[in-house]
Amino acid sequence: MDIGIVGLGRMGGNMRERLRRGGHNAVGYDPNPKVSDTASLDELVGRLPEPKVVWVMVPAGDITRGTIETLGGLLGEGDVVVDGGNSRYTDDQLHAEHLAQRGIGFVDAGVSGGVWGLENGYALMVGGTAENVAKVQPFFDTLKPEGESGFVHAGPVGAGHFAKMVHNGIEYGMMQAYAEGYELLTAAKVVEDVPGVIRSWTQGTVIRSWLLDLLVLALDADPELADLKGYVDDSGEGRWTVEEAINHAVPLPVITAALFARFASRQDDSPAMKAVAALRNQFGGHAVTKVAKAEVEKPA
Repeated sequence: MDIGIVGLGRMGGNMRERLRRGGHNAVGYDPNPKVSDTASLDELVGRLPEPKVVWVMVPAGDITRGTIETLGGLLGEGDVVVDGGNSRYTDDQLHAEHLAQRGIGFVDAGVSGGVWGLENGYALMVGGTAENVAKVQPFFDTLKPEGESGFVHAGPVGAGHFAKMVHNGIEYGMMQAYAEGYELLTAAKVVEDVPGVIRSWTQGTVIRSWLLDLLVLALDADPELADLKGYVDDSGEGRWTVEEAINHAVPLPVITAALFARFASRQDDSPAMKAVAALRNQFGGHAVTKVAKAEVEKPA
């Protein structure tokens, strides 16, 4: 079967390859001509037989919105657009309404698997009507991991990306817990082989997971993580998860704390902690650490 893929970065390029290995004719478009199969979206659409399926795998936000709007002018009745990026689920409903005006279907697909998905398969959480999901199902079957799990039609439009949003929020919490455990092990000094301890946890323990395996790989490459800076960005899903928790009055203390920890990682010298130090000094006379004079003087 034929499918078009827009966006051939780390995920999209590997997905194209996995689909090809599965016997599909996957044609890709990317602004980078070195990886693109076509010179434009127009050419991509023209190379697909009807009903056309185009999978969008570009950054969430304006780029996704612009791509889907353009496809809406190129595709026709019975065709389907799949948004496989990390769009917010509320955008999905707007995209579906826009495309429906021309009889074009829309499916949102939350995709997890990262750079390992080419070999291991991608976990897929999708939203849309049964009719539109069925048109994409052969591609879902090829992309997902082998076996019965790894794919779910989560509900109507928006359900796939909502599920992926929660998945990523949980991921924040799990990574933070592993990271805090690693820091305590290194700080205590009683443990002489920290990487070995973490490796031992990957078999037979209740905290074993793929994320833990990846931490072992990172420590194998750099046992003290000396080459890394403790700066952690976020791509939006954690924030959206916390916002939805507030909207639904659902307590998410772990995920919220993990998100805030990422914010803290970006501060070289926290203004809030400066205020705490000042307050402790004021009410209790506790010692404070002051910035050296040379650090605050402006150069001549």
